[in-house]
Amino acid sequence: MFQIIPAIDIIDAKCVRLTQGDYAQKTEYHSNPLEVAKMFEDNGVKRLHLVDLDGAKAKQIVNYKVLNAIANKTKLQIDFGGGLQSDKDILIAFECGANQITGGSVAVKNPNLFFEWLVKFGADKIILGADAKNRKIAVSGWQETSEIDIFEFITSYVEKGVKYVISTDVAKDGMLEGPSLDLYTQMSMLYPDLQIIASGGVSSMADIEKLQSLAIHGVVVGKAIYEGRITMADIKKYYS
Repeated sequence: MFQIIPAIDIIDAKCVRLTQGDYAQKTEYHSNPLEVAKMFEDNGVKRLHLVDLDGAKAKQIVNYKVLNAIANKTKLQIDFGGGLQSDKDILIAFECGANQITGGSVAVKNPNLFFEWLVKFGADKIILGADAKNRKIAVSGWQETSEIDIFEFITSYVEKGVKYVISTDVAKDGMLEGPSLDLYTQMSMLYPDLQIIASGGVSSMADIEKLQSLAIHGVVVGKAIYEGRITMADIKKYYS
């Protein structure tokens, strides 16, 4: 079933959003991410995309206490990402209650380690983070853009057994101008068996309906919720 997956991005243990991944364009929405997560759960949400932005910048897990609190105080299925670049990081994430982890930078910079995680934890636990700027993979909290083509990148990991991918068009993220429908259309055609999760640019339920028509797995929504473009009533209705 197609899923709406709200996002909580964390800096200094607070719920924030960036624009196009720019740490200088930060908006704080709530001082207590657990309260936000509980609100989502109360409105029928089953799954949460939790991103440690401090961790992405530091290249190691930072906000594991926020993950632990949400995992212990809600029944949300949490996929957690941001700075997971070592065995120690991923073990902390799972021990603190993550159901899945998203690995982006590690899949670019240390593909052998990412593949080891796939084998050790299973493809249902490991999501490939394929975030891109102008179709080139972006890493380290989008602070760096590589020369790696997004489709070549995804293909290489599909061949290694990846089942899930979250893909954000960095140029769209936080802009509320609509998602990259062309990108996800192409992705769904190339990888019909891949569980594709779109992210970035969603501004309304109409955008979500367009993405749902592509027969992808789900969509991560952040700023549109926090800015009131998509309401809790919309989400509750969707899940009822």
